[in-house]
Amino acid sequence: MANKRIPWDQYFMLQAVLISSRSTCERLSVGAVLVRNKRIIAGGYNGSVSGDDHCIDVGCYLVNGHCERTIHAEMNAVLQCAKFGESTDQAEIYVTDFPCLQCTKMLLQAGIKKIKYLREYHNNEYAERLLRKEGVVVEKIELDHHQLEDSPLADYFSID
Repeated sequence: MANKRIPWDQYFMLQAVLISSRSTCERLSVGAVLVRNKRIIAGGYNGSVSGDDHCIDVGCYLVNGHCERTIHAEMNAVLQCAKFGESTDQAEIYVTDFPCLQCTKMLLQAGIKKIKYLREYHNNEYAERLLRKEGVVVEKIELDHHQLEDSPLADYFSID
């Protein structure tokens, strides 16, 4: 009998992917899930400050090639913890895209000890050096459709 449970890494990464579907950014949809002791403590996606216009509605507010309106998914997840009083110390994050330099620095300051990501995205050399220096575990996660074929997910999706 096959094990119908997907591995933890794929479980949490799939939730980050699902959360990314709430993104209001036109350029890239990113999702993040903060986890401690195999329990989700927060999730976030990239989008505007609550109450502000959304890029998908009015276009991006670009300055020097960067959207000034967008809060990154990792930041939104950490801010949810701050807002609701949940510690991020010793947590891990599952994020659909490798964190930018600013998010990397924020994650380090928040005490994140593991960063697991799905896709490479303009990986910053200094960010990678900081992560190595601080001993943060960084791992690229694969979503292997063969692992999902024998799970209940196969009932919902056409997995080829």
